[in-house]
Amino acid sequence: MSRSTCGKATLFRPEDPLAPRDPVFEEPWQAQVLAMADSMVQAGRISASDWADALGAELARAEAAGQPDTTATYYAAALAALETLTTKATPITAEELAIRKADWTRAHERTPHGQPVRLARDAD
Repeated sequence: MSRSTCGKATLFRPEDPLAPRDPVFEEPWQAQVLAMADSMVQAGRISASDWADALGAELARAEAAGQPDTTATYYAAALAALETLTTKATPITAEELAIRKADWTRAHERTPHGQPVRLARDAD
């Protein structure tokens, strides 16, 4: 495990009381959201401040809507922020994102457990 100190990773010793005891991510998609956001920042598609602003706005929206302060709420806000920034920073529209998300949902639902999910847009 590591922690960030001024942008540099610091490794924890196993007995370190500050070392996180629980996994950082509850589900793989949560890690993927942050990895995609980081990739977009590193590629210059979005700025770090735009990411921080969008994530902050989504978290404020969730709080105003009375959503609980949980990991699930945080990552849902992160996903919403990433989707918003993606439609602003790329030629992908919100409608195209919604269609692709629905395609993946259908593909996932018809895939047997343990098998790779394959996306075939015109299969339905």
